[in-house]
Amino acid sequence: MKVANIAEFKNHLSEYLAAVADGEEVEIRKRNAPLARVVPIRSPGRNRTVLGRGAGTVVVHGDLTEPMIPPEDWEMLREDPP
Repeated sequence: MKVANIAEFKNHLSEYLAAVADGEEVEIRKRNAPLARVVPIRSPGRNRTVLGRGAGTVVVHGDLTEPMIPPEDWEMLREDPP
């Protein structure tokens, strides 16, 4: 890891950014106390989700838009009025 004070970092910014682009970290200090750290951005990992993985594994029986129980049974499920 490279270490630089604010003035040095400002004067040699392109050199420090080139080092960061190569994977190195740069710590910026103010009055010899750590102030900030410039780190390279990690490349995004591979998306491990596979779209369509479950295609063809579900079997639908009947019509999904029809009620599950006959309409006359709905009366049985109603709550009694208080």
